[in-house]
Amino acid sequence: MKVAIYCRLSEEDRHKINKDDDSQSIQNQKSMLLDYAINQGWEIYNIYSDDDYAGSDRNRPEFNRLLEDAKNRKFQIVLCKSQSRFTREMELVEKYIHGNFIEWGIRFISVADNADTANAGNKKSRQINGLVNEWYLEDMSENIKSVLTDKRKRGQHIGSFSLYGYKKDPDKKGHLLIDEPAAKVVKKIFEMYASGKGVYMITGHLNECGVPCPSMYKRQKGEKYLNPKAKNNFLWCERTISSIITNEMYIGNMVQNKFGVISYKVKLNRQKPKME
Repeated sequence: MKVAIYCRLSEEDRHKINKDDDSQSIQNQKSMLLDYAINQGWEIYNIYSDDDYAGSDRNRPEFNRLLEDAKNRKFQIVLCKSQSRFTREMELVEKYIHGNFIEWGIRFISVADNADTANAGNKKSRQINGLVNEWYLEDMSENIKSVLTDKRKRGQHIGSFSLYGYKKDPDKKGHLLIDEPAAKVVKKIFEMYASGKGVYMITGHLNECGVPCPSMYKRQKGEKYLNPKAKNNFLWCERTISSIITNEMYIGNMVQNKFGVISYKVKLNRQKPKME
């Protein structure tokens, strides 16, 4: 019997262990599952490991590779530490553990919570585990929302990256400082616009002068920033200039949470305007 081992460590786990132990946590999962498989006399087909991915994330690369290999029947068993390591969504529990895996002739086992699809008697316990994991996601989502709402009400910045022209205060979380080099560029943009220069002309001027666009500037400062909407992350574009001259943050108004989602399951590319 060939077995596929799946391990996962998420950001939520990082708050429960020391940073130095991150890799060790994944290693512990692997070690435990390898010992279990060897004791059962199973052949290890592959170890799939997703680091820094939530249990509700359907875009986990190794998770999806495992599913593809499962569909192609490259192994007969999927082995995890717990059902929540595989997924925290009840929908995926039913779709894969109680659906496709059975169709593909694959047995699912999670050691810590004794889930085993070869045992028809514990299907209800697997479904209860799925519901508990789903409730965990809902509670965590609501807790995060309430914390972020409180921070916004207190005027704190909650974004992963500061707006171009600002920088995060290293001594005060949620507070922004003026980033002088970028602020000079922002001031130049407003001066040119106020003098009658159009967006197209401002864009051309900045590119001709070799001024790094916001994405490039952040990366030059060592930030892991990439604008997915930009066709060219090296040059200024008219959309960037337009967003700067229409952003109230540049006149001192903290603008956040312009868009919201219906639930934690809604992906970012399906965001809808938040209704007041």
